[in-house]
This record gives sequence, C-alpha cells and structure tokens, in this order.
Amino acid sequence: MLHTEGTLLYHLCQMKREKNFLKMLKKQLQIFRNFLLLLIFVLIVPTKAYADVLKPNKNISPKEVVKIQLNALMKNDSPYKDRGILQTWEFAHPNNQRYTGPIERFKIMLKGRSFSMMLNHKENKVVEVFKNDEIATYEVTILGSDKNYFKFKWQVEKNKIDGPTKDCWLTTAVSQPYNLGSSI
Repeated sequence: MLHTEGTLLYHLCQMKREKNFLKMLKKQLQIFRNFLLLLIFVLIVPTKAYADVLKPNKNISPKEVVKIQLNALMKNDSPYKDRGILQTWEFAHPNNQRYTGPIERFKIMLKGRSFSMMLNHKENKVVEVFKNDEIATYEVTILGSDKNYFKFKWQVEKNKIDGPTKDCWLTTAVSQPYNLGSSI
C-alpha cells in the first residue's frame, strides 16, 4: 500500500508541475504575442503615417510646389503632428535642407517667432513675380491664425543636383515675413 501511495503522490506532483508548466507556457505565449503586436505597430504605423506626404517629381510646377507647401502648413498637425512641416521639408532644395536642417532643426525654425504664423494659417494667396526655366519667384500673402496678414518672397528653383529630385522644382528661399497688419 505504501508503494501505491508513493506512486500516486508522485503522479499528483507531476500533474501539478505539468499544470504549472502549461500556465507558464500560456503566459509566455501571451507575452510573445503582445511583443509581436508592438513590433508590428512600431515598424508599420510610421511608414503608413508618412505615406501621404507628396514627393517631388518633374511634373509638379513651381507654383504647385509653393501651394503644396502652404496648404500643408495651413493644416500642420493634420492628420498627425507636424505633417505640414514634413511636407514642406520634402520640397526644400537640398542646399536649403543643408542650411536649415536636419528636420528637427527645421521644425524649431518654423515654430520660432519668425515663421510660426505660417503654421495653421487661415488662408493664402500666391502671385507670380518672376519665372524662367530655372527660377520662379512668388509673392505669398497669408492670413495668420492671429488674424494678421503677412507677406513673403518665396523662391523655387529647378534642382540641378544629381539624385531623386534632379530637375524637380524645389524651394530655395523664403524671406522674413512682412507684417501687413490686422484683418479686422
């Protein structure tokens, strides 16, 4: 009888260990599943978030470049934070990017006192001042969210630097704003 009780006790202990093992295995699988979901989120979501940013191409006219940038800045945080600034950066000439970048520095510059009125402005108007085959200059007027009008000189040039944006119109300069006063 002692031998049977010992065997029974042994098997009960084994079953308890197996049950604990299965619980532990289930918990580890759950942790692994959560880790995979997090990994997928981290790798895929940012790619999808920036997929809506237009890339320069040879078919976009110089005036369209300015309008793309202004309209993006008008809705800077839609559909995500600083999307307008990111869109504007995409159409900045490589020399301009070298001077104003990297992107984090460019964000600070646009959010600073000199250019912050561009972010989330109410309306804009673009008037061609000069254009040839390589350079186009525009007078841009915006109505800031503070209900003041501001005027800028906006210059775009056809990029001659080898790379994916060669022969695309890109922004090379934006002047300091000139405050035209209140709209009210």
